[in-house]
Formats: sequence, C-alpha cells, structure tokens
Amino acid sequence: MNLINIEKLTKSYTERKLYDNASFSLQEGEKIGVIGINGTGKTTLLRMLAGEEEPDEGSITMANHVVIRYLPQHPEFAPEKSSLDCVLEGNVTDENRWPIESDAKAMMTRLGIKDFEQPAGQLSGGQRKRLALISVLLSPADILLLDEPTNHLDNDMADWLEEYLKKWRGTLIMVTHDRYFLDSVTNRIIEIDKGTIYSYQTNYSGFLELKMQREEMEQASERKRQSILRVELEWMQRGAKARSTKQKAHIQRYEELRDRQAPMRDSQIELSSISTRLGRTTVELEHICKGYGDRKLIDDFSYIFLKGDRVGLIGPNGCGKSTLLKIIAGIIPQDSGQVIVGQTVKIGYYAQEIASEKTTDENGMDLSYMNPEQRVIDYVKDTAEYIHTTDGVLSASALLEKFLFPPEKQYSPIGKLSGGEKKRLNLLRVLASSPNLILLDEPTNFIDITTLTILEDYLDRYEGIVVAVSHDRYFLDRTMKRIFAFEENGKLRQYEGGYTDYAIKKAAEKEALESELLKMTSDASKTNAAISEKGQRPRGPQKLKFTYKEQKDYETIESDIAQLEEKLEYLDEQIIANATSSVKLQELMIEKEETEKVLEEKMDRWMYLEELAAKIAEQ
Repeated sequence: MNLINIEKLTKSYTERKLYDNASFSLQEGEKIGVIGINGTGKTTLLRMLAGEEEPDEGSITMANHVVIRYLPQHPEFAPEKSSLDCVLEGNVTDENRWPIESDAKAMMTRLGIKDFEQPAGQLSGGQRKRLALISVLLSPADILLLDEPTNHLDNDMADWLEEYLKKWRGTLIMVTHDRYFLDSVTNRIIEIDKGTIYSYQTNYSGFLELKMQREEMEQASERKRQSILRVELEWMQRGAKARSTKQKAHIQRYEELRDRQAPMRDSQIELSSISTRLGRTTVELEHICKGYGDRKLIDDFSYIFLKGDRVGLIGPNGCGKSTLLKIIAGIIPQDSGQVIVGQTVKIGYYAQEIASEKTTDENGMDLSYMNPEQRVIDYVKDTAEYIHTTDGVLSASALLEKFLFPPEKQYSPIGKLSGGEKKRLNLLRVLASSPNLILLDEPTNFIDITTLTILEDYLDRYEGIVVAVSHDRYFLDRTMKRIFAFEENGKLRQYEGGYTDYAIKKAAEKEALESELLKMTSDASKTNAAISEKGQRPRGPQKLKFTYKEQKDYETIESDIAQLEEKLEYLDEQIIANATSSVKLQELMIEKEETEKVLEEKMDRWMYLEELAAKIAEQ
C-alpha cells in the first residue's frame, strides 16, 4: 500500500536549492534510511513529511488516516515538566494510563533515565533526545520519522533500539550516520544528492555497490555523449555548402547533445596530514581520580599515550568518558593524580556540543563557540590563514573547499549553516590548528557519512595520537586499535583491537563465566550424590529458606499477576475497538502475546514460591 507520494518537489533554503523537481514514494512496511552530505536537506525532508514545513513547489500526498510520529534532531520540552510527564504527553488517556506509564518507566530505565520526576529544564540535550525517542516509540503510529535516533545513545542502548526497530511492524524513515545500524534495520536507502532523490531497494552495504554501478553507468553515458558530440561537431563545422543542406532534425540532435548537462561528480574531502612534531614525552596519566559528590567516575587510572596511539573510550552515558577527555585537555582538573603533558604536545579538542557562548580552557583557547554572525572563512582564519600539510601550504579558503564549503558559502554567516555543516566546520577548525594529539568527543554525531569516511581516511594517514569517545561501532572498528571500557566504580579496562574485538572478548568472558558456574553446580550435585550413596549427611540439618530475591518476589508476585491480568483485559478491549485497523490490530495482538508469555512465567514462579513456602512452614 502506498502511504506517501511526493511529486515534483522543489524546496530552497536561503539561496540554496535543496530539492529540484524531486519525486519519492513510501510503501507500507518499508524501513528507509535517508543519507546525504550535511546541508542536502535530510532533516528538511522529514520536517515536510511531518507537516512542519511546506514545499515551495510540488505535492506531498498522504494515504487516509495515516498516523505519523516525528522525532526531531533537537527536541524541546517545557522546563517545569517532569521527565515522565514529557514522555506521557499526548500518549495517555484515563483508560490506558496504567499500561502506558508502566512501559514508559521501563523504557526510561533502559535508556538511563531513572529519576522520573526530574524537571526537563535540568536535563542535558542528550537526555531530552532520549525522552523524545521514548515518547515517539510509545505512540501508536503507522509511520515513524526519526532524525538521528542513535545520537546520545551508548552502545548498549543503540543495540536495544536496533532490535526494537527490527521487530517493529510499522513503516520507518530515519536519518542516521550509523552504518552498522543502517545495515541491520533498513531495507531501502534514500540518497539525497544535488537536489535529486535516488532510491535503492537494499540496506547500506547494498547501497554502496548499487551507487557505484549507477555512477559508472552515468560516466559511461557521458563518454558516449562526448564521442557522438565530437562527430556531430565535425559535421557542423564543415563548409557552407554542407551547412546549407543539413537537415533540421540533425541540427537539433547536435544542440540537444551539446546542451545536455554532464553528470556532476561529488566533491571529495581530501586532506593531507596536518600536525606538528611530537617529542619524546607525550601525555602521561598517573593515578587519575575524579568524582562528583559521592559518585566516582574515574578511579586510579594510569596510562602513557604512545606515538600513533588510537584509543577509543566506551561505556554507559554519564560514566565519565567526556570527563576524561576534558582532564587530558586541561579543561577541568582531576581530584587526584597527575597529568604530564610534553612540551611539544599540541592538543586539538573536538567538543560533543557546539557551545552557545564562549568557552575557553585554562590557556584561553576558544573550544567550541560559533558566533552565528561570523563568516565561515573568518571562523577558520581565526585559527590559521595558512595551513601546512604534507602536500604543501593551503590557504583557509582552499582548505574550506576541500571540506565541501564552496567559495559562495565561505562568505555566508555561520548561522545559515545546517547543524551538520556546523559540526563539519568545527571539525575542520580543530584539524586546521595542526594538533599532534586529537581528542574527539562523539565525532560521529550529526556528521554525514561522506565526511565520516574521509575523516577515517585522514586518521589513517595522521601521524599523531587520537583519543575518541564514540558509540559508533563502525567508526571504532575502522579507526581504533585499543579500547578502554568504563566498568563499575570508575575502573577502566583495556582491550586490544576495535569495538567488535571488544564485544567478542566480552561475550567469551560471559560464556566462560556461565560455563564455570554450571560446572560448579554440576560438581556440587555430584558431591551431594556421592555423600548420599555412602549414607552420609552434611553436618547439621540444612533448613530451607527464601533467598533475598525469592522473598521479594513472594511479597509482590500476586500483585504483579493481578496487574498483568488487568492489562490483558485492557488489550482485549482495544483489540475489539481497533478491529478495522490492520496495523494497530497486529500491534495489539503482538503485545497481548508478549503479555500472556510474561503472565505464564509469573504463574510458574508463583507456584514454585508457594511450594517452597509450604516446605519452609513444615520445618
């Protein structure tokens, strides 16, 4: 079933044309990833589909009764509202409050938001984004529009969302840079390129192959056009007698070939290695400790960074990854321990968020502030008018062109750039400072895949040290050689290799632990059996009793069962009320099946606990 149809779409933003007579349609059940370089109109497309912007020309037609929910890049909530109320807003009625509130709290806990009453005004941008994501996922919808849903999610959260969306039965359009996520979730890729929308019925890996084939076909057609044009040009340039007898159709064919626009090749972000010489002493961390209040983020961490190091920092949100980067950069002090920085070390710090006001380190260096009135080229010139690379000297303007800022955009104010273009410009400025130690805090957030690919290629050639905080599994696999994982109580554990190597080792450790526990249980059973055969008994009678968890379960399980039975009654009512909506009916049937499964498990647990309680009472 066709849910959305876009015809001859034209849309401009200031002097830039985002879409030029573009067309697109969306079928029921499709899961689409939208890609393209920053500033091409990915977010604008979602906003138009959500009804928050209108096209300049063309039409957007929706199927009847289609329900759409939209996750913006930067959601906002009333600052005085509690976190739970932000999630429930627009989702709750008197009839469904209990099941929706229960699901909301479960999702909030899963995504690291445990204080349900905390006002939205006290939350970080990442926390607000997660609240908005939960609110959208809880809402009944035929189509989800998700703008960068994996930003501000740690690796475990991203894994959870990936599995959730793979199982979700509705239709999905999302903008994301996460290439593993695109591969796993999507079945269609939409590429926005130079005002045109290209469609590929495949995931991200298949898209790469099909795009290469498309560009090769376009270039082959262009070579053929040029060849024919040369022959036609020779024909046109013959003498006056020949020209007087030329057929009109032949002349028109030549003019059509002459005026046909050649396929435009993408500009490439190509940047030679930019860095200053690094001496013998780099950066040494000795017994670093850092905490806030009673919470310990970093506990006794020591490490000496080596030349050419590629170190990735991973862990749950709020565990201290960004804090460690800021300690290395000298932005904040450690509580104890020592940071030794060599005299030749020049640090380039790429901040996770672009500051809304001037932010400087202890040396007065401007970190991430962007004045919206300042021209793009002046922003780079504030760092360096000329940049020394391994291929020679580049002017600020030439460097901007290599980073996909053409001359006409270089003299525009920063305020006219898209969010992704600002992030790209900020990254460029960090590299232009010629650092020999680069600190990257979530460099993949809001950066397009093209820029990420070239950044990864640049880091391949970069001779300095790179330390990166990232949840992007592909980026970590592609660029990092060592992983430090934040574990419990502020401890950091070292793993060699990229993210996949880390994940394999963690899985092997978990499997080994479970195997050891199983072996211990088996050995204990064998020992007890041997003692029994010999007619021996352990010294002293062993009384049965509840474990702590069993006692807690015994106290609450009847209430849990009653709530699940109430939920099933509610779902039965909703199934009857939505009998004419196939999409909603399917969602309700799945939810009912899952609830029945949980209820069955609870009943089995209740029977076990009742039997155990009876045996305890008989002792």
